[in-house]
Amino acid sequence: MTAVPTAPDQDRPHRRTHAEQRPATIVNPVLPGFHPDPSILRVGDDYYIATSTFEWLPGVAVHHSRDLVNWRSLGGILREERTLDLTGRPDSGGVWAPCLSYTDGLFHLVYSDVTNLSGAFKDVRNAVITAPAIDGPWSDPAPFPSHGFDPSLFHDDGPEGDGRSWALWMEWDHRTGNHPFAGILLQEWDREQRRVTGPLHRVFDGTPLAHTEGPHLYRTGGWYYLMTAEGGTSWTHAVTVARSRTPQGPYEADPAGPLLTSAGDETWPLQKAGHGSLVETPDGEWYLAHLTARPLTPRGSCVLGRETALQRIEWTADGWPRLAGTPVPGTSGAPASGVASPQAGGHLPRTAVPGPALPPAPVAAVPALDHFDGPGLNTPWATLRRHPEPSWLDLTERPGHLRLRGGQSLGSTHGQSLVARRQQATSFDFSSRLEAGPRSPLQMAGVVHYYNSTLWHYLHLTWDEHLGRVLRVGLCDHGRYLEPAPAVAVPDGPLDLLLTVRTTRAHFAWRPAQGSPWRTIGPDLDVTRLSDENATQGDPVTGHFTSWGFTGAFAGLCAQDLTGAALAADFAWAEYRETDSGHHEER
Repeated sequence: MTAVPTAPDQDRPHRRTHAEQRPATIVNPVLPGFHPDPSILRVGDDYYIATSTFEWLPGVAVHHSRDLVNWRSLGGILREERTLDLTGRPDSGGVWAPCLSYTDGLFHLVYSDVTNLSGAFKDVRNAVITAPAIDGPWSDPAPFPSHGFDPSLFHDDGPEGDGRSWALWMEWDHRTGNHPFAGILLQEWDREQRRVTGPLHRVFDGTPLAHTEGPHLYRTGGWYYLMTAEGGTSWTHAVTVARSRTPQGPYEADPAGPLLTSAGDETWPLQKAGHGSLVETPDGEWYLAHLTARPLTPRGSCVLGRETALQRIEWTADGWPRLAGTPVPGTSGAPASGVASPQAGGHLPRTAVPGPALPPAPVAAVPALDHFDGPGLNTPWATLRRHPEPSWLDLTERPGHLRLRGGQSLGSTHGQSLVARRQQATSFDFSSRLEAGPRSPLQMAGVVHYYNSTLWHYLHLTWDEHLGRVLRVGLCDHGRYLEPAPAVAVPDGPLDLLLTVRTTRAHFAWRPAQGSPWRTIGPDLDVTRLSDENATQGDPVTGHFTSWGFTGAFAGLCAQDLTGAALAADFAWAEYRETDSGHHEER
């Protein structure tokens, strides 16, 4: 078994392509919705993609496949407070850019925990954990160099390697007048002692695209290939490649420019392409996992956040990776400069990619309806900054119900009682049945369309001194709270609540739980408010921002009790159904 690529096709005996046996086309994005910064890994016949989770838990989402076409969520890796405590993490802080690797019979996971990202400084705690299997048990974290973020590990295994391991990360420079992305650092990693050792090397300052981050190192064909993300995380994002004969460098950047970018064609469906990692199949086929986003309009809002896509890779005769089908410099149809322009399709990510010559491995679809009848939360669900535990989340106290005990407000970064799942389509219905008995305006529970602590739409059951039990629609726009419609008095008993999203517009509805028609409450709401682009505010010239948008929108269930009494709210079921028709099934 190998966890890293071994050699490009031209450096080995000819391999069969088995094109006629390809199980299916890879349809991008393979991980729709908020799944950024993919680290892809093969161990034997199994493929894994680990992605960033920021302030959401469990930390580091991981998906599994056996054919690179069909992917199944395994949930997350960082499920315990001993491996990750996100209390008080800022919006879009927390877990950045994990790297998953394998050697000595152990999975290694390196990740950043960002405690502050506002202004000139990035306060980061990098760590590494190990496990004999992807589902654990995972070790306690060991400290990893924290000069900056995006740490990774490279294990120089195989017949060409010397068995050493190397730690890589980007360095952040806060000083006025210096570019904050200061380059890529490398140092030997002692696997037994779980610490760096030996001299520190600055191996790559980046290309003119700048913003050099997300390093991953590979060895093949006598070269060490350093893959980095450059150009920033937005429209000029890119994947660049440099190579060296030794891990310590010096590294020469690919003279053809970036391996992948969407810059230059704002009409292309997959934008923001960058932050990539490589994997090789047993049959010598190569693929690139990378970050991408799908704006609703050219250069518009990306409410689904940053997603994961796969591209097929081929190698030039002189040993540089290219997107499959890209004209090779010096051949007919290739630009004389050797730089394939995005307009010509040279670096643009494809939405449909031939799958590898692997047996088909379909996976079961995630059920749209969850009756909360298991011992724990199912894999689509995530929690915000705190791990599930009975003091605030319980699935056994009232069997067949998710019980949330009211926590802090949606504007807090501490103690929120919120369970949500990623928005993975531009049109969907999200509904649930709620039972709760608020007796104060400070007690609330309901369904929420959530981006971060300052951007959300919330239909909630609460109490009014004059009307009794009421439903209210709350809207938060960069911290400014509004209620765009009058409260509606509702009867005692359970209520069904519905969030309907149709691309850029959304609205809420409700009904008594006995099957009466849905009743709209409040006005249409602007979905683009809940986007990466709207969340990001600051100075794009200096790169010093006051807020970032890295996470995409979520649909969720939550409860607040600002009296401190931890009032219980029970949810009998929840349904997330992607739809283009607007039809909602009766429960």
